[in-house]
Amino acid sequence: MIKRPLWLTVGFVGGVGVTVYAQARVRKLAHQYTPPVVVDRVTGNVRALGRDVREAVREGRTAMREREDELNADLRRGRRERPARPGPRPLRSQA
Repeated sequence: MIKRPLWLTVGFVGGVGVTVYAQARVRKLAHQYTPPVVVDRVTGNVRALGRDVREAVREGRTAMREREDELNADLRRGRRERPARPGPRPLRSQA
């Protein structure tokens, strides 16, 4: 008859353990969504986005200056031909 009290105790201890773990997990998740934590997370994301945009603008300006220098060098060397641009497609004859 020792089996029943043993399994009752195992079930009780297991239930208490799972309950304690679940409570801790819920508290941790609830803390992640409190206003100060959310504000900190959003602020960090906005700052990172701002850094990325500034870096992209800086990179674009650098590329623009390099291309402008290439074009000016071509003009100084006398190469004034324009690069070929795709024009409008010719109309099909309606025969």
